[in-house]
Amino acid sequence: MHAVILAGGKGVRLRPYTTALPKPLVPIGDQHAILEIVLRQLAASGFTSCTIAIGHLGHIIRAYVGNGSQWGLRVGYSSEDTPLGTMGPLLTMMDRLPEHFLVMNGDILTNLDYGDVVKQHADSGAPLTVATYARKVSIDFGVLTTEENKVVGFAEKPSMDYRVSMGVYGLTRDTLASYTPGQPLGFDELVLDLLAAQTPPNAYEFEGYWLDIGRPDDYDRANAEFSTHRGLLLKGA
Repeated sequence: MHAVILAGGKGVRLRPYTTALPKPLVPIGDQHAILEIVLRQLAASGFTSCTIAIGHLGHIIRAYVGNGSQWGLRVGYSSEDTPLGTMGPLLTMMDRLPEHFLVMNGDILTNLDYGDVVKQHADSGAPLTVATYARKVSIDFGVLTTEENKVVGFAEKPSMDYRVSMGVYGLTRDTLASYTPGQPLGFDELVLDLLAAQTPPNAYEFEGYWLDIGRPDDYDRANAEFSTHRGLLLKGA
């Protein structure tokens, strides 16, 4: 199995940690970078090869990861000079991608079985599979429903349950065939195009551990929790 790790962003929201380091290389715990944890997990899930899409401070990622042999992976790289969005980098490496493959952000901590995402995606026949996670938002106000200047509904401090994208996707190469290499392509644009074509993505619902390290408080939480979750994230390590 093959994975594409998206690691080209500037990590603006995580500054000052990302001033000198690309976000996937910020340390978690005393010994590991986020990207190292991800690569170990991919190898443990049955992946044999990986392409890392790099941009900002990409030379540091190359120096750290090398060819991936220390984790039992064959790692290659794809560089972007200008931001291409979530899916845009894939268009520049189409000739290197298998029929079905994994795409993921390089800044997440989860015990999701990446291999199972690809297997279920391939079996489903869907153009795209999105790993999803349950979230709940509590609203600290009384919420009104109005029509023509009249209150027609009221809820006191309601909560809303919804599912979010985990930043992990199963993708089929032909899904991207109609897009132009070198042009930006976001995850949102791809999903809206698939919905408009009545070829909806599948959802891979996950209820385990997931943390998107996008902001300093997320990073602090990741470090605070890592000693507790190390065995979950790095089984056998």
